Amino acid sequence: MRKSGILMPIFSLPSPYGIGTLGEEARRFADFLSEAGQACWQILPVGPTSYGDSPYQSFSSFAGNPYFIDLDELEREGLLEREEYQSIHWGSSPERVDYSLMYSSRYPVLRKACSRLLSHRPPDFEDFCREQGYWLEDYALFMALKDCHGGAPWFQWPEELRLRRPEVLSAVGEELKGETDFWKGIQYLFFRQWRAFKGYVNRLGISVIGDLPIYAAGDSADVWASPEQFQLDQNGLPTEVAGCPPDGFSASGQLWGNPLFNWERMEREGFSWWIRRLAFQLRLYDVLRIDHFRGFDSYYAIPYGDRDARRGRWRPGPGIAFFQAVKRELRNPELIAEDLGFLTPSVHRLLEESGFPGMKVLEFAFDSRDENSRYLPYTYPASCTAYVGTHDNDTAQGWMRTAPEKDVEWAKAYLRLNEAEGYHWGMMRSLWASAAGLTVVQLQDLLGLGSEARINTPSTLGGNWQWRTLPGSFDSRLAQRVRREMEVYQRL
Repeated sequence: MRKSGILMPIFSLPSPYGIGTLGEEARRFADFLSEAGQACWQILPVGPTSYGDSPYQSFSSFAGNPYFIDLDELEREGLLEREEYQSIHWGSSPERVDYSLMYSSRYPVLRKACSRLLSHRPPDFEDFCREQGYWLEDYALFMALKDCHGGAPWFQWPEELRLRRPEVLSAVGEELKGETDFWKGIQYLFFRQWRAFKGYVNRLGISVIGDLPIYAAGDSADVWASPEQFQLDQNGLPTEVAGCPPDGFSASGQLWGNPLFNWERMEREGFSWWIRRLAFQLRLYDVLRIDHFRGFDSYYAIPYGDRDARRGRWRPGPGIAFFQAVKRELRNPELIAEDLGFLTPSVHRLLEESGFPGMKVLEFAFDSRDENSRYLPYTYPASCTAYVGTHDNDTAQGWMRTAPEKDVEWAKAYLRLNEAEGYHWGMMRSLWASAAGLTVVQLQDLLGLGSEARINTPSTLGGNWQWRTLPGSFDSRLAQRVRREMEVYQRL
């Protein structure tokens, strides 16, 4: 079945309170998707963001982002008074997220809501804490300890906390019970709103496509609670870290800095840590995109402490044994493999053996720095998921203005692009016309926005993950235009 969807991060939704949430505007966007004949809403990871504000560097693989809790919903439930949040300055621009302002202003408001929640605990609160206890207990204590240590990463805490000595954790847990209850309350509120949000989207016949980073952040409850699953030294520091080698896009490569997995131990344990992680995500979403699929074949390891990725080397990953275990335990989950980047024959074999659909990115097809004919639309297999660009790429209009001139001229000639209607429409149309079973375009491309609306520029700090759309930007007129294209290309 030919389908289409739109990539729209939760944080990019309109909101008068500084960042997109799971409230009314999320439902309004779902209505827009339905009217536009879309089958899928793809989002970015929804975990709590850490330093750098990247959703791919989260304090937990399981927790939800407190910023996404809708404040108006809390007011309707009696957990907030309007003046407690409507009188606050939430940022100077409705088109950008100010994360420092979110950090300083959002939590005091959420503390008021949680105080009321915990003073009259709902009947299902304890059930939630018990059912999610396998990750929630560690996460709540991790966040409480982090606050106690001025936000310092866990590997800078005192030794008895770094090494999780049971008697110390037990005593600290009792001492910080009020704080850990607050962090549990935050997660209860997030997941209560998430269930309502996803239920609304699914009732419209729309699937939610989630996104899972392959790596956990070094400063996360995941690594602190399960250090044996990672390549760490006796002090909890990585021996090597993740990244990508130098290429045509970056002469020094990409230094992500995440600790690497102890794949040998994981395999001996039947990949139980990973299967638990995936099972949780697949309950959260209908379909899950796994970032950096090639890391399961072989991964790039950079010496810890290096300033760039040039001294890294490739090491073998778990290979098909990992996916065999996943399918055995999770019964053929719906996954999309992000198979972009430097691909060897063994990566292609792994993708084929796994049976999961890979990805195609139209903007890559015209990049003269590499041989990228596999991204030309005529080569797309029916099993793939195709994009004009992802969150890591420029918008279609931005790409047309900033890519090398010969690449742009080739794209214009190959795709028969027409400036009068907007180059973005021609690029999206070539995607929808392709054989790809699922196509996903960014909302920014439907709106014809330029580089100012780009979500992320890899290997840069600052200015990323901030773009927000304005109220009223996705309307019935645009939805009907998109729906007509879906009818033409048989993607309804």
